[in-house]
Amino acid sequence: MNAEGEGMNNSSDDERDEGEIYLEENDIIDEINVDEEDLPDVGDDNEAEYDVDEPDDSIHLFTGHQGELYTVASSPTDAVLVATGGGDDKGFLWKIGQGDWAQELPARRDSVNSLAFSSDGQLLASGGLDGLIQVWDVSSGSLKCTLDGPGGGIEWVKWHPRGHVLLAGSEDSTIWMWNADKGTYLNMFSGHGGNVTCGDFTPDGKTICSGSDDASLRIWNPKNGENLHVVRGHPYHTEGLTCLTITSDSTLAITGSKDNSVHVVNITTGRVVTSLLAHTDSIECIGLAQRNCGG
Repeated sequence: MNAEGEGMNNSSDDERDEGEIYLEENDIIDEINVDEEDLPDVGDDNEAEYDVDEPDDSIHLFTGHQGELYTVASSPTDAVLVATGGGDDKGFLWKIGQGDWAQELPARRDSVNSLAFSSDGQLLASGGLDGLIQVWDVSSGSLKCTLDGPGGGIEWVKWHPRGHVLLAGSEDSTIWMWNADKGTYLNMFSGHGGNVTCGDFTPDGKTICSGSDDASLRIWNPKNGENLHVVRGHPYHTEGLTCLTITSDSTLAITGSKDNSVHVVNITTGRVVTSLLAHTDSIECIGLAQRNCGG
């Protein structure tokens, strides 16, 4: 009995050591036939791959581009008019819900990476990595003028809030300003030590704010090009700026950076008012809620 018991224990130990369990015929309860086509495919990592069709909630699909899209702008006066630019060196004007209406802007020498409609919706500016800005008459679709000057690709384009004055930041560390109606150069703002990655007029049109890869914010007088303030060093950003927005009362500039932080700067004094430090990765965009005042 002891011998038999010892033999049984040894057998169980062997099965445990081998990690395998064998089924006898009398252990089978039922047999089920499975169609192999119903089984999920197995990837190289031996994990099942499931093809799930995500719902498409879009109301319009525009397929004019043949490469990546880099920029999108919506007209402030026509709710369905949209402009897009991309890595295929093309720009398009098209309308939401009107698949048969689209206008291609003549091909550039390099990617179209910045677009902006003027505040009255009459003009569209397109900036490219070729360092040129083209200004289009939206109603006719004709090219109004081509603006040059920067020695590097255009990073962004912005319009004056109450006129056809255009501002652009460049990879060559400068900001340029033109009169788009006349196609003439007005001013160039120099001082940054890296790509001018973001910038804009204040909503009152009296001041320019610009941010750069050099981790600084500069505040300018657009009339004479004077650099009013340079914001950099502690307690400001430690890495390049990526985005900028300005409050509607033209008093505060809010900037985001590769250093994961957001800072609020008083435009009049050039001093950091407060800092937002909760993010754990680069800040890519900033937006402000619009306050609706009751009657």
